[in-house]
Amino acid sequence: MVKTMRDPTGWMKNEFQKLVDQNLNWVIRELQGPSTPKAMIDGKEVIMLCSNNYLNLSNHPKLKEAALKAIESHGVGSGSVRAIAGTMDYHLELERRLAKFKGAEASLTYSAGFTTNEGLIPQLVDKGDAIISDELNHGSIIDGVRLTKATRFVYTHNDVGDLERVLIEAEKENPPKMLIITDGVFSMDGDIAPLDGIAKAAKEHGAMVYVDDAHGEAVLGKGGRGIVSHFNLTHHDVQFEMGTFSKAFGVMGGHVSGSRDMVNYALNKSRSWLLSGSHPPATAAACIAAIDVLENEEEHVKTLWENREYFVKGLQALGYDTGFSQTPIIPAMCGESSKAVELSNGLFKEGILALPIVFPMVARDKARIRNMMNSGLTKEQLDVALTAYEKVGKQLNII
Repeated sequence: MVKTMRDPTGWMKNEFQKLVDQNLNWVIRELQGPSTPKAMIDGKEVIMLCSNNYLNLSNHPKLKEAALKAIESHGVGSGSVRAIAGTMDYHLELERRLAKFKGAEASLTYSAGFTTNEGLIPQLVDKGDAIISDELNHGSIIDGVRLTKATRFVYTHNDVGDLERVLIEAEKENPPKMLIITDGVFSMDGDIAPLDGIAKAAKEHGAMVYVDDAHGEAVLGKGGRGIVSHFNLTHHDVQFEMGTFSKAFGVMGGHVSGSRDMVNYALNKSRSWLLSGSHPPATAAACIAAIDVLENEEEHVKTLWENREYFVKGLQALGYDTGFSQTPIIPAMCGESSKAVELSNGLFKEGILALPIVFPMVARDKARIRNMMNSGLTKEQLDVALTAYEKVGKQLNII
């Protein structure tokens, strides 16, 4: 009997081809220069409608100047993890400044938002505890929850009434600790978690609240202070306010804010903090500069919301379904994945970069183009984009 030799990696090609056949594969486009409202992509100048750089801070002169000064004084790398020899004065200053900005006792920075969730969530609950999660939470939250040994419960998206039902159900197990986790702004629909109601429900059960405010950071709240500020709550109400420097702050990294006890615990227990190299000094310095800009130039947040209102009304006037958007994330619903891909390709030909979001990131019949507003976009650029949406949308019978 002749044994067939196993092909150890051939399955990957087959799985990828299945994605291609269903229009579910990512097509990577090359950004040839800075991430700006008008950018060079694959050799074509386009209006950028899919960047997380909400406030256009990635190219702010104060951030660039701060990064360059840090390189001159501190080099390009930290040389270690934070816990050993990689905590520089820049890292500590950033955490002090961030805590003050967020109205918290203390803050802790991580290498990325994903590593914040993946490294911190598993350390907050043990076997026998209860973890209660919104059904549409981000993949990084889901992965963090999977790493726990806690009993898992899920409540209907943004439904405080169902959360209260699930909390009562979880209480039957008499868990020593309960942790409620939600996104602040949901990245696919752009809707906002009812954090005030969540915090109230949590208080009645002595549960902890963890909010992932990645897309609300520097967007919601007074001067961009985030979702806790947006709902006039404190860190007694929301014990873990997680966020990221990689989106509206325009730089890179994750963080969490709350009590000093929380930070002391996290930096001793969270492996993604203990075992990841710390931010290069230029990155930490640029993050500090971003906080400076937010504290002194509030026009960036104001303009972002003005652009959001203008564009969402323009899409709706054309006949597009913008879903449940409440924020600068504005979906243009398409239904089938193939239709969303066609719309994106048609927009690119018209000089607009707006990418499709398809299954499994959203339900199979909920594919959409996800538009991300930017404070640097002009009304003229938004009008060009709306004209392209009208032309291509009619060609594809979407509107």
